[in-house]
Amino acid sequence: MKVLNFGSLNLDYVYSVDHMVTPGETLASYGMNVFCGGKGLNQSIALAKAGVEVYHAGMVGEEGDILLKTCREGGVKADYVRKIDGKSGHTIIQVDKNGQNCILLYGGANQSITKEYVDEVLGHFAKGDILLLQNEVNMLDYIIDSAYEKGMMVILNPSPYNSALDACDFNKISMFLLNEIEGAQVTGEEETDAILAKLKEIYPNAKVVLTLGGDGSVYQYKEEQYRQGIFKVKAVDTTAAGDTFTGYFISSIIEGMPVTDGLELAARASAIAVSREGATASIPLKKRSAANRAVKEQET
Repeated sequence: MKVLNFGSLNLDYVYSVDHMVTPGETLASYGMNVFCGGKGLNQSIALAKAGVEVYHAGMVGEEGDILLKTCREGGVKADYVRKIDGKSGHTIIQVDKNGQNCILLYGGANQSITKEYVDEVLGHFAKGDILLLQNEVNMLDYIIDSAYEKGMMVILNPSPYNSALDACDFNKISMFLLNEIEGAQVTGEEETDAILAKLKEIYPNAKVVLTLGGDGSVYQYKEEQYRQGIFKVKAVDTTAAGDTFTGYFISSIIEGMPVTDGLELAARASAIAVSREGATASIPLKKRSAANRAVKEQET
């Protein structure tokens, strides 16, 4: 089983503020940092740090060398990432004194995906391989259709939720990983139980992981349902919390862990991530003892 993440690579310009700027307000920040991020890159780094061999596909612009370097240093295989003319995707992120954030996203090179490029990349993958997607690149509908035809397991994090998703056939999604806001946008429901019930009704064959902020997360597949609480820490920056959760939970699937153990692992990893600054820089590394590695090698 091979894992491909077809997603965004961004430069994140992060400003520390007392509160989120309001319309008409000029607000001084008391700190500024530049980090490598993008939901795609964040999730690839999380997968790699959780011990998964992950390939990343996507586009970077003229200042994208640092993004490629971050892939390599993070253990992500960047063989299929292409560098093009123009600007890379980037974000302007405000992080307030409570660690909450708001994000302004510019697509840049992430919106330059072509059908030919998709065909080239997917030509290296086969039935049973995993494809992870987010909604920060263009051609998402074509990528989903092409991967489904190959028999790949398609996992979608529908973020940011916008009209581009209307062209996507969600019946071809094997697993949804989404937060409560995205769940409401997909289903039109507001309450957690109603969101889960609606998702089961309209996509009965899909697995669902719904993250609920301070209320933890829920896994649902047909009649199965498991809930996981959070591990409370002092929040510094929540930027990559969901991406860390996504990467670590998918790693648990690949390792064949029980769902309950996978949810707990993902919750622990995301708790560590919110206690640190930055996006990719905040994602923890899963450490394995020499004994555990030896056992795993014997099993394979």
